[in-house]
Amino acid sequence: MLVHGWGGSFATTWERSGFTMLLQDAGRTVIGVDLLGHGTAPKPHDPGAYADLTQRVLDAMPEEPVDAIGFSMGALTLLRLAMRYPERFRRLVLAGIGRNVFEVDVEATRRIIEAIEGGSADDNNARLFAQYASDPSNDPLALAAILKRPPGERPSDAELAAVTCPVLIAVGDNDFVQPADRLVAALPNATYRELRRTDHFATPESFAFVDAARAFIGAVPV
Repeated sequence: MLVHGWGGSFATTWERSGFTMLLQDAGRTVIGVDLLGHGTAPKPHDPGAYADLTQRVLDAMPEEPVDAIGFSMGALTLLRLAMRYPERFRRLVLAGIGRNVFEVDVEATRRIIEAIEGGSADDNNARLFAQYASDPSNDPLALAAILKRPPGERPSDAELAAVTCPVLIAVGDNDFVQPADRLVAALPNATYRELRRTDHFATPESFAFVDAARAFIGAVPV
């Protein structure tokens, strides 16, 4: 199962890069899902509609445990599901998350929303997020609404300890979600992989990430 991040979709994050083809060449069945507000999913403009992003992923999951790979918001969504339903996962690859599991940068989020709605920003990260939102396949108002959704409860170490399957945390050395050490320590069976010379936005197409993710779930060529 592959879950994209904010501003992406199954097609733009995983299919366009060829990642899905690599998995299929290894004999794996690929399950793609578009989170609410993205891709082919409905795109409401009410922030309250995005209070829980897990349902579309849960609806797409088969009955048997899956290997799941998520990036950024997709990784956070998979992590929340794994805390609630640990038996549904065989292995997890969570990319582009770290301290943001425990902290919300309210000021950074405000700057991103302003960049999306106002079209300009003094902050480079905010500009990059706004560029994603302006992609022709996206609905900027829906993506802004996601950022305005009610803040969820931050997971406790006890809740994270419920995720007992093997987990790979892959984070770029230049990713703004660094450090990831607290998340790695809170998960009972976690492995950490730092992606050299990689920022947040480059993570899904990083060769180091692609190779590490495939190896971790055993998706090697047949």
